[in-house]
Amino acid sequence: MGLTTVTSFGRVITVRGSLARVGLLATSQMGTSEIRATVGRFVCLRGAVSTIVAMITEVSSENLPVSDNYIASASVDLLGEILGPADRPKFQRGVTNYPTIGDTVDLITHQELRTVYAPSGSDQIDVGTLQQDPSITAYVDVEEMLSKHFAVLGSTGVGKSTGVSLLLNEILKSRPNLRIFLLDVHNEYGRCFGSRAQVLNPRNLKLPFWLFNFEEIVDVLFGGRPGVPDELDVLAEVIPAAKGLYTQYQNSDRLGLKRADSRTVSYTADTPVPYRLVDLISLIDERMGKLENRSSRIVYHKLISRIETVRNDPRYTFMFDSANVGGDTMAEVISHLFRLPSNGRPMTVMQLAGFPAEVIDSVVSVLCRMAFDFGLWSDGVSPLLFVCEEAHRYASADRSIGFGPTRKAISRIAKEGRKYGVYLGLVTQRPAELDATIISQCNTLFTMRLANERDQSLLRSAVSDAAANLLSFVPSLGTREVLAFGEGVALPTRLRFKEVPAHQLPRSEATIATSPSVTAGHDLHFVGAVLERWRGATSNRDVSGDSGFSERPVSRAVEAPMLQPSMGLDPDRFSLLKKPLR
Repeated sequence: MGLTTVTSFGRVITVRGSLARVGLLATSQMGTSEIRATVGRFVCLRGAVSTIVAMITEVSSENLPVSDNYIASASVDLLGEILGPADRPKFQRGVTNYPTIGDTVDLITHQELRTVYAPSGSDQIDVGTLQQDPSITAYVDVEEMLSKHFAVLGSTGVGKSTGVSLLLNEILKSRPNLRIFLLDVHNEYGRCFGSRAQVLNPRNLKLPFWLFNFEEIVDVLFGGRPGVPDELDVLAEVIPAAKGLYTQYQNSDRLGLKRADSRTVSYTADTPVPYRLVDLISLIDERMGKLENRSSRIVYHKLISRIETVRNDPRYTFMFDSANVGGDTMAEVISHLFRLPSNGRPMTVMQLAGFPAEVIDSVVSVLCRMAFDFGLWSDGVSPLLFVCEEAHRYASADRSIGFGPTRKAISRIAKEGRKYGVYLGLVTQRPAELDATIISQCNTLFTMRLANERDQSLLRSAVSDAAANLLSFVPSLGTREVLAFGEGVALPTRLRFKEVPAHQLPRSEATIATSPSVTAGHDLHFVGAVLERWRGATSNRDVSGDSGFSERPVSRAVEAPMLQPSMGLDPDRFSLLKKPLR
């Protein structure tokens, strides 16, 4: 091959499919520091036609051949080949020319590593350096990573959120016109993307209730509990009628005609067209008035009361602010949510911590479903990356918990989204609790430290790459260290994420301290001001007052936090308690 020549330190003993066993020679002339053949190191098997790149996955001194001068043996995974002339070597994944017994084995050279990890095109992002050789940059192929979905996995405290910030910022640099939608479960990414992202939360979001399909609006009305069958039957009948009634109003206003019977317009309870709550209640009341048996009216009374209770709850203002005014604002809502046009801000950070716990699942379901449906009906002309933090909360492996429509919506993106320009990024600390079918659709995985055996077993079953044995390294990875494998990287790679600038660090890591500052001034005035903000989250009144905690737009708030870092508190982390999965 004409590459750098080194003294061989081993020979091939056995070959089996994509695996081989290498005997390490005691007579090697290499120095002790050079011959450190340990797990995770790359080696080259020198064949007659090509140089095969492999990784050591096990080293042992047991069951050695007695007729040869071997001091140890190593199991290696065959990963790819370096082919071509010496002046233009090229690496390709997979092996076409298998090694033979007795082929020499060397540690891979610096130049060969550069050949393996050389960027194959302009569509590459720099995410860090190789653990084996920090002088070599680790690149990820953006097209492969996005178009075939990706996942970031890791336990709490290993730098997972910082890794997500790094990846998304690099993607934004490489694909400035790609729209990104991030579900921010803990309100920690608000400041990570600067002026390139809009930050949405209950205070500035408009998500009309009529965009919710039947299952989602039932989940809202019943507070996350199963619906009462009799009430569901009534709802299933009156919601399509209310939609037809609204359409008739609109047609009569435009044409100056007498309003026709709403029953002549055919809608389902899931059709995303507007209707008014006043019409919905009127239709329920009308049906109740036709009942002769007073006891059967209780169902209708309870349903009306349920609707009015939710409608009047200030926490649900983002849904019911214009419940009786009407107006088809679906185009404006989708344009605002998914940045069409982007106007220099192609990303949306949806902060979920401030939403009522009872409706978070429903809201996530609506957002996922609309993202997919818009991609479907627009034929994918405007690609979108949908990133789901804490994905195990919304797509649980256990079908008896969680909200079914949310799992279904995420599953549709995972299975079919790439056909319509809707790409999926999953982030979770509990991959074993995530639906296995969904995670198996992610063809690029960034795995950080995972100590749980169930999580590691799930990964082994999800990985189709020949280097599945690398997962045995996962429990020993250091902070910011990543095992990356799949379509987006040249080889299954142990790398280290590069440093993230301070202004791109997730807020929780940048400002939260376990020891409060002595200068925080936690006096009664401070506690009172915090309570004002707390109560303001569940009321319509202005809580700015003279407390110094003004309700400024979020985009400005993340630049100048309302609670100073010296107080040891993050204002975005004041939220209602998370509801348990159901």
